[in-house]
Amino acid sequence: MPGERLDAEWVRSWWEQTDAALTRLMQSFLPTHGFPPGHNAVMLATDDSHQATDALLDLTPIPSDLTTLYWVISKASLPDVDSGYFIHSPATVAEHFREYGPAPMDGESIALIFASDGGGHLFAIGDSGQVWKSTTASWSDDFEVAAASLQKFLEQLGRLIANQL
Repeated sequence: MPGERLDAEWVRSWWEQTDAALTRLMQSFLPTHGFPPGHNAVMLATDDSHQATDALLDLTPIPSDLTTLYWVISKASLPDVDSGYFIHSPATVAEHFREYGPAPMDGESIALIFASDGGGHLFAIGDSGQVWKSTTASWSDDFEVAAASLQKFLEQLGRLIANQL
């Protein structure tokens, strides 16, 4: 819903549900796929990741939903979910911002790359709160809306995990 912002308690609840679903998925992965899974986890925020989030805020204004996300989780590595999904740490987001600058998004005053998939597509969040996905594996190509909000993006990711059970 436009105007609504991500709530830290909702993110914590999402993490709990996702962690439980990932545990079940990893237990069934080898018998289902015939090979062992990679390391799949959503990591909770730490003092170090909070400091990295603060440093990112000092570097550039970031969408408030991204700040909320990073206050609860530090990153996610989900190589065995669909084609793979990765929520980058705040330190990685800052490093990429320094190297590449903001994602080129019409209608967004700032858009930060915060995630990627196993195919090299990038996900950015703009100051509007929308999540965008690159149309190719490139920092400079077109982006299209992938989710109306970061919460919707996380809900979609949760459904991808659940659909693999």
